[in-house]
Amino acid sequence: MTAGPVSAPASGGALIARAYRREWRRVVAGVAGLSLHQLCEAMVPVAIGLIIDQAVVARDVSALGIGVAGMVALFTVLMLAYRTGARVLFYAVQRESHRLRVLIAEHVLHGRGARMSLRSGELLSVASTDADLTGMTLRLSGFGAGGLVAIATSAVVLLRIDVVLGVGVLVGVPAIVVLLQVLAPWMTRRSAEQQAAIGRTTAMATDLVRGVRVLHGIGAERQALRRYEQSSQEALGAALWAARWRGLLLGVSETASGLFLAAVAGTAGWFALDGRISVGELVTVIGLAQFVSEPVRMLGGVAEDIATFRASADRVAGVLRSPLVADDGTRVAPSGQGVTVESLSYRSLAGVDLTVRPGEMVGVVALDPHEGDALVDVLAGRADPRECGGVVRVGDVPVTSASRDSVRAAVLVEPHDVALFEGTLDDNLHLGPAAVDAPSLDAVLAATSADDVVASHPAGLERALSERGSDLSGGQRQRVALARALLADPGVLVLHDPTTAVDAVTEANVAGGLARVRHADQDARSTVVVTASPALLAAADRVVVIDGGAVAAEGAHDELLAEHVSYRARVAR
Repeated sequence: MTAGPVSAPASGGALIARAYRREWRRVVAGVAGLSLHQLCEAMVPVAIGLIIDQAVVARDVSALGIGVAGMVALFTVLMLAYRTGARVLFYAVQRESHRLRVLIAEHVLHGRGARMSLRSGELLSVASTDADLTGMTLRLSGFGAGGLVAIATSAVVLLRIDVVLGVGVLVGVPAIVVLLQVLAPWMTRRSAEQQAAIGRTTAMATDLVRGVRVLHGIGAERQALRRYEQSSQEALGAALWAARWRGLLLGVSETASGLFLAAVAGTAGWFALDGRISVGELVTVIGLAQFVSEPVRMLGGVAEDIATFRASADRVAGVLRSPLVADDGTRVAPSGQGVTVESLSYRSLAGVDLTVRPGEMVGVVALDPHEGDALVDVLAGRADPRECGGVVRVGDVPVTSASRDSVRAAVLVEPHDVALFEGTLDDNLHLGPAAVDAPSLDAVLAATSADDVVASHPAGLERALSERGSDLSGGQRQRVALARALLADPGVLVLHDPTTAVDAVTEANVAGGLARVRHADQDARSTVVVTASPALLAAADRVVVIDGGAVAAEGAHDELLAEHVSYRARVAR
């Protein structure tokens, strides 16, 4: 199996460890700031106790003034420490989350293609929510360290006041933390199930929104709604289970810390009545007992967050570990020398032979549309090489020996599922680098009848398109995508059902324009049109018919209409 990138993490834990190595300076600074903040928080009841003993009980006005000034200084340091530490950690979290999103995008969009079972909606969930939660593991170090510093400071102070109280804190707090850690693995599993269910529901919602017009057209809204409701209920059930476990974890944390607080405060009160500690020390003990519940809860929250964030890190690592589909060769695929398919076997294809010479426009009709889909997947490089037999050559170079970048530069496959992007119409027409000998924009717009799309809006080429070009009709999107492909001017252009959403008159104009722009004065261009459109097939130099997984017939469109019954049944309208 083709391995994924060398930097792919072995697990979610390895991904989190790598994040700490990358951001260790900011993490150290954040830990220092939040630890200082918690130290100052713990010293507040100590300072109040000292003021009571040294100023209030002793009736010393000067000591009272010094104590008040000290409290002001203490709160100033406390505030600045938290602000600095939290800000540094937040910056580190944002950097790491952004880095993970970029890594996921690079892996998913890798030229060799990534093999994974997640749908686009699930990938979106991983690249957004899970990447953010994984980055947030960096902040846990600051809050965890701050909680430990607060507890340690409280324990030291209490030991100096009374050994029994100090020992109680040192024994009670670790017991609570251990109890919370025992429950954390169950929380991890519930969080992972919840996030996976949300990812599946998001993917389904994305698919339904993308195909809403089709659903309206075939009257399948109710069936689609039922499927979404079922998936949504599953996600709700997973969320409720996770919420129950989260509630249990928080309940245990709150109950344990409350009992702990009551025990410490009660013992200190008894000691004060017995004269073992002073009034100021009593106030300090009660203040620390109330305060120490905060870092205990903080550690409980850290334990819960570790479970949630680790589940997200596992999902991110799973995407980054997904293997790449194809090996990258070292040879350069030549442009303008045609494409050859020899004994191709893939899915339902079984021994397809197809040669498209330079300067030739070839129509391909698959009597079974799935066979046409399979051929396009192979030419686009989306097919798993382990499942393919035969050879595909660009010129005389096998694609398995050529670099993926050079193959994509020589062969452009425009899929049937049109992909337009947010931005202007002109941005969508000029996505890639301009070809040296590309036809003019006006010629391409006229050839594809996309000039109507430009003229239909006052902004013309500066018209803003929504996501996936959803504010255009299906036919308009197809014409814009075809114009974009012609402007790219590749040596080999493969089109898959490029005119299924346009009317017959426009389709005839597009067929003539395609032949004119691609082949009127350029002998190096090759065009393959996988379609059942009579207009496009009539404009082709020859037509190849695939039936039963192999080439069954070949010839001009008119000849095949007259002589091949199955062909005539497939393309007749």
